[in-house]
Amino acid sequence: MKSIDIKGVGRTANGKKGAKLTRREGYVPCNIYGEKKGDNGLPVAESFAVKTEDLRKLVYTPDIFVVNLDIDGTPHKAVMKELQFHPVTDRILHIDFYEVTEQKPIIFEVPIKLNGLADGVKAGGKLVANVRKLKVKAPYTQIPDRLNIDVTSLALGKTIKVAELSFEGLELITSPSVVVCQVKMTRSAISAAAKEQ
Repeated sequence: MKSIDIKGVGRTANGKKGAKLTRREGYVPCNIYGEKKGDNGLPVAESFAVKTEDLRKLVYTPDIFVVNLDIDGTPHKAVMKELQFHPVTDRILHIDFYEVTEQKPIIFEVPIKLNGLADGVKAGGKLVANVRKLKVKAPYTQIPDRLNIDVTSLALGKTIKVAELSFEGLELITSPSVVVCQVKMTRSAISAAAKEQ
């Protein structure tokens, strides 16, 4: 997993009014959830804000990052957990971060990469990725940038499901029945098969 450095400033003005004011000043309101727990046993959020332009490399990319957060001089290692955009302007409205340690496993969505030329594609089919990411569980240090999936032996009309995959050091959380990719029949493949009969 790649890393990125981001500086934040603590914010005391919370709620809708405080968030609006923060955005007007060119910042994005953020929360970080960590090891700290409240009286009810639930994680306690620390509120802070980050300059909008400082978040572009983290948000507008297919890559996944561990974030070296500096909030008023206090360092935190975190991953981005939830992201809210404005429904019309697509402006970043809010980000939730989750503090990570080298020991504690986290659940994270990792992009997939299909490698190789599938046998079914050679036979005239079309390779289709049904999902772009898979959920995995592992300490953040073991989470890769991509999940590489070899499709070379995938035949025409066949699929690869999550149940057929395994990655060292990772527990797959996505349902085993989910179809990751498939080689679909095309008109040319159907006519070629008809000629062979």
